[in-house]
Amino acid sequence: MKTPYFEVFENRRPSFYPPLSERQRTLWHFWTGASLAAGALYLCWRWAHSLNPEALGFSVLVALAETLFFFGTALVAFDIWDEGDTPKQAPPKNRSQAQLDGTSGPVSVDVFVTTFDEPVSVVGPSIRDAKALRVPDDTRVRIWLLDDGNRVDMAQLAASQSIGYFARATNEGFKAGNLRNGLMHTSGDFVVICDADTRLLPTFLQNTLGYFRDPKVAWVQTPHWFYDLPEGQSWPRWLAQKIGAKPHQLVPQLFGRVCATFTGLQRVGTDPFLADPSVFFDVIQRRRNRNGASFCCGAGSIHRREAVFDGALKRKAAALVRSSKFTSRPPASLLRAHVLEPYRFHVSEDLYTSILLHEDRVADWTSVYHPQTEARMLSPMSMDAWAGQRLKYAGGTFDIALRDNPLWRRGLSWRQKLHYGATFWSYLSVLWAPILLLAPMVSLVTAITPVEAYSVEFFCYFLPAVILGEVAMQTTCKGHAMGPGRVLSVAALPVHLHALACVLRGQRPRFAPTPKLPIAGTGMRHVMPHFIVLIVMGVAGGIGVWRTLEGHVGFSAALLWVNLFWLTCNMMLVARLMAAAAWRLPRLSCTKSIPLEDVHV
Repeated sequence: MKTPYFEVFENRRPSFYPPLSERQRTLWHFWTGASLAAGALYLCWRWAHSLNPEALGFSVLVALAETLFFFGTALVAFDIWDEGDTPKQAPPKNRSQAQLDGTSGPVSVDVFVTTFDEPVSVVGPSIRDAKALRVPDDTRVRIWLLDDGNRVDMAQLAASQSIGYFARATNEGFKAGNLRNGLMHTSGDFVVICDADTRLLPTFLQNTLGYFRDPKVAWVQTPHWFYDLPEGQSWPRWLAQKIGAKPHQLVPQLFGRVCATFTGLQRVGTDPFLADPSVFFDVIQRRRNRNGASFCCGAGSIHRREAVFDGALKRKAAALVRSSKFTSRPPASLLRAHVLEPYRFHVSEDLYTSILLHEDRVADWTSVYHPQTEARMLSPMSMDAWAGQRLKYAGGTFDIALRDNPLWRRGLSWRQKLHYGATFWSYLSVLWAPILLLAPMVSLVTAITPVEAYSVEFFCYFLPAVILGEVAMQTTCKGHAMGPGRVLSVAALPVHLHALACVLRGQRPRFAPTPKLPIAGTGMRHVMPHFIVLIVMGVAGGIGVWRTLEGHVGFSAALLWVNLFWLTCNMMLVARLMAAAAWRLPRLSCTKSIPLEDVHV
């Protein structure tokens, strides 16, 4: 049997994510305050003194897009303002310490490994690592393979590993339905959710069960760590090889920084699809924990069964009330007579369930984000995987925002609403990001500018807002690369627009699982919009240069250079995904597998 590509990465260990230091926190708060003040000052001047009266519509449109982006920046500042890690506790020694039913019996845990079409080479290691968990005293663990593909080889795998196995005749609801089926046929006090490629580290239960000593904790989410990302090499070293210089010399160092900034990659040949989730988990999710707003991300999480079914009961009651059969909560006997839905059939069932439990002020459920890696996973290794994943994320978020927005839910605190609002706002930027992306093209072709003049006064207001914002983000991100996020904000625009259009037309986002193995030869169809936009941008730049040199009315050196600069930046962001589409998995020689032992305690 062919050796899976990820075997070469078996000896990798996850990084430790330290908390935000007091110095980092102080600098972050200072520079953020300064950047928000500079941004507000720029916008006040922008609306009051810089609108171009000769192209008022275009000028107002660009100023409005800038204002909406500033509002999003303010939301992000609140979102990641400070950390608030939940103190870690030892695992409960019995059911009473786990706040279950007051008895002294052992705690039971079900580990769900969900699969649909993944091969044994992917699912097998996940089961092997689940069986290698270090189980706390007086805790019983049962592993279940939930096979939505109803395949013979999966049944044989489960039997050979002596674990439980469930298959469905249909895969209604896809992963959500698969999890629901597993919950209905098991009885563990806690449930660990794993995708087919989720390989739990030995310390998972030791480091997460202790949080459930608090009876209000509904689930614990851990970071996603893609252990198969190629390491690549530094930009200075790569450039030095190309020009015959040494990596430490000025030219490779200088141009290496420029390349890293504009490509969104700190190294050449690594993370081709910008999948590294470190910023999202260590910066965004970790800091939302301070207000109990870190949402569930599915794989790598552990749930209190009672909370999952409590949410299902409340959803069923709300549905019956909305059906006008009752004016208040239906009787418990009627609720039990209806089929419960512990996971709603939704492409973003993890996010949706998080909202439903966070809003429950009666049960007062809360969540915990555990900041250290407790599982490893495979990254999207093809354009199909990347596009499908982004489409699901965006489609699910748009669907919730437009049809069941948590901002209108009474149970959520205003802080939780702002955290969820930051998520929705980041996706809604698909409506105004194209304005700023295409504005330089309009100016280069028509000589119509969004400001009255590119004067010294303009740059005195504009540059401080941009520079201070960059300094603030570099200060708070603890060394994590910010470039990939900027690239994705542009590269994913066509996918996000497609997702929004589908939701507006009433089409529910698809549930199809993300491919777990590399797929070659299907990437270019996903970047055709980027290719077309690049051609149009190049033509616009050429027209601008030609008209300026010819001395056409309205064209000037200032207009040309300012808009060519922004056009070039935008083109590099757009072109980045095309490089990913052409990427192929390099030939890798496998190294000896080393068990993940003593990763961290």
